[in-house]
Amino acid sequence: EYTKEYGTSGRMSWSQGLINLALLVVGFALLLFGSRLLVINATKIAQAMGINQLVIGLTIIALGTSLPELATSVIASLRGEQDIAVGNVVGSNIFNILAVLGLSAAIAPGGIDISTAALRLDIPVMVAVAIACLPIFFTGNSVSRWEGLLFLSYFVAYTTYLILDSTEHQSLPWFSLVVTVFVVPLTILTFVIITWRALQARRQRLISNYSEGTEQGE
Repeated sequence: EYTKEYGTSGRMSWSQGLINLALLVVGFALLLFGSRLLVINATKIAQAMGINQLVIGLTIIALGTSLPELATSVIASLRGEQDIAVGNVVGSNIFNILAVLGLSAAIAPGGIDISTAALRLDIPVMVAVAIACLPIFFTGNSVSRWEGLLFLSYFVAYTTYLILDSTEHQSLPWFSLVVTVFVVPLTILTFVIITWRALQARRQRLISNYSEGTEQGE
């Protein structure tokens, strides 16, 4: 696929290189412009609905500023360039936490205050998501489709909770009960089963390899 699209040689002419560079700049500018329009107009709608700034930052602005990463990873996945898709997500998160937050705190007078709501829910959710990725990445060395759908469903549930909590919707207690009593325990059980099966499979492979090596030595 790579050969069909880009050719067998990694070299390109100066004119082709300039065209690719120009298209890269135009595409990046369109992504920035589209993200800006999304953030501005969605923020106005959210403010009209009475949603607070923290929720706006956690949902609308986060979505708007992540659209370039989303587009890049989706296109890379569809084209089979999986390293780009994974590297883009990991690199973006590292850059956002270390560089963006670090620079913002460094130039802000008196630093940046973390709200109680973020400490109570959002930061623990961020840490929990990172921990939840460990058994998936370190056991199967891949993210399957159903695991991707699981991540996506959790994002929808998290966003729904933020909106219900911000608007003080009457269905919030029921939603919280379902997530706490059913969804979270089932997910933890699923991750435990995945990890156990992966470790068992790895153990069987090690035993098989050891047995083959012993037989060859004899």
